[in-house]
Amino acid sequence: MISTKIGIVLSVQNTINGISELEVNIDGNSSRAVNYDKLTGPAKPNDRVLLNTTAVVKKLGTGGNHFVMANMSRPERDAAVEGHIMKLRYSPSQVKVLAVEEQESPHYQIMSQAVSLQGIPVIVGTLHSMLAAAAAAIYGIKKGKARVAYIMTDGAALPLPLSKLVQELKQKDLIHTTITCGHAFGGDLEAVTVYSALLAAKAVARADIVIVTMGPGIVGTASQFGFTGIEQGEIINAVNILGGQAVAIPRISFADQRERHFGLSHHSRTALGKVALTSCSVPIPASLFAGNKKELVLKQLKESGISSKHKVLEVDSNPGLEVLREKGINVKTMGRSLSDDPEFFEATAAAGVLACKLLP
Repeated sequence: MISTKIGIVLSVQNTINGISELEVNIDGNSSRAVNYDKLTGPAKPNDRVLLNTTAVVKKLGTGGNHFVMANMSRPERDAAVEGHIMKLRYSPSQVKVLAVEEQESPHYQIMSQAVSLQGIPVIVGTLHSMLAAAAAAIYGIKKGKARVAYIMTDGAALPLPLSKLVQELKQKDLIHTTITCGHAFGGDLEAVTVYSALLAAKAVARADIVIVTMGPGIVGTASQFGFTGIEQGEIINAVNILGGQAVAIPRISFADQRERHFGLSHHSRTALGKVALTSCSVPIPASLFAGNKKELVLKQLKESGISSKHKVLEVDSNPGLEVLREKGINVKTMGRSLSDDPEFFEATAAAGVLACKLLP
């Protein structure tokens, strides 16, 4: 069920990449709301808007904003987008896209013949915050000469334009093409499945390296299998089925005091130890091996079955961290910065370094 309210737009704070941040009046109180201009049309001051207030009312972290469901002052819009594929199917917000696989697509002929990744490295993460350090490491190692495609799955936020991080990485030339698959939408290319998204990254985007993570807002519980990051294992299987080289980003943190996430997160232990049925490379940052924290991580790798199933490798993460600093990219995960949670970002950067070493 959802909670809704009628609000009056007081002002449009800013509009970036088709998303507007609004100040709205709800029952005499000023609040912030997000409007997707391409879904519900541009909003203007004094417009009456129907708001989904569920996340704010419930004080949720995931989706924690008011969202405009409809502009009641401008209710009618025509969908000018070509294509026949619906995302968010059979919901009031279903949106039509031109998928890269369908016959109307200019890429249909290429996609109809695309069956292999031809050995290119594919980095698979579990959190959106893993994207920047991995891309930065590739940029640092290849001096900006490697083409990087980012595939956003539907494990978290569905509209890609919501991610300011993606916008920044594209502007700074760290990623070159975005692809949204499943019910995620808004990428440079749209794909129906993660399999076709991977093939499009190689055949259409001509990527040298691919990074796959969900968008902002992972869903998690304290249960072993109740988190959307479990898709990492399934994506690794897809990469291997299609003939790519899978590199898994391990979720490592000594700043997160929750027992299930301390050291090697249970997310990694479950996704890589149980769900991934095929082998991948798992980079561990060299800095970890130099300290006294390695014993716990090595123990967790062994007990979860990761070290016997996958290739665990010691990798230097410095090239990625240096580019983050040089480019002024302020990364955060769960509100923690690079200095707050260094092992998390070191593990992510290590994956980018390793992917470069695997380039055919």
